[in-house]
Amino acid sequence: MIYLFLAEGFEEIEALTPVDYLRRAGIEITTVGVGAKQVCGAHSIPVIADIATDELSDMADFDGVILPGGMPGTVNLEKDAKVMHFVHRAFDENKLLCAICAAPSVLGHAQMLVGKKATCFPGFEEDLIGAQNTGAPVETDGNIITARGAGVAADFAFAIIAACKGTDVAQQICRQIQSK
Repeated sequence: MIYLFLAEGFEEIEALTPVDYLRRAGIEITTVGVGAKQVCGAHSIPVIADIATDELSDMADFDGVILPGGMPGTVNLEKDAKVMHFVHRAFDENKLLCAICAAPSVLGHAQMLVGKKATCFPGFEEDLIGAQNTGAPVETDGNIITARGAGVAADFAFAIIAACKGTDVAQQICRQIQSK
């Protein structure tokens, strides 16, 4: 089970593309609305999450976390204690930890990128504290996957699929959607 957290002001493409593609790959992913099940994205698109944070047990078993970017979504993710509980658990337990656009800043502020290769939306490089910013569209370093922004949301999703199920499955999904 992977949790994808949706906070008010999230970037819709960065959230929904991974949800769609991971579900196509047969990966169990649950969208978690921060504070409520209905959350509005950065471009005023309301999305109904599978569950809200108050329905999520602190002891829940999970395999990873995905943080979409967007503003003020990224700030709202970082301010939420429940989200940060799961981010810290993922990091401490070496689970998959994925962030795109501005959201890698959440990992940087929490000192989770020290000594790691990472990437982010231009302008957030200083927030990748301790990381080697590669500027790549998508960067995978161990269990941490980061990406630059909405334009690479599909590649971000493929990297997550590859981490969970291998590159063959990621390539299969890529072919199914006629990407590349």
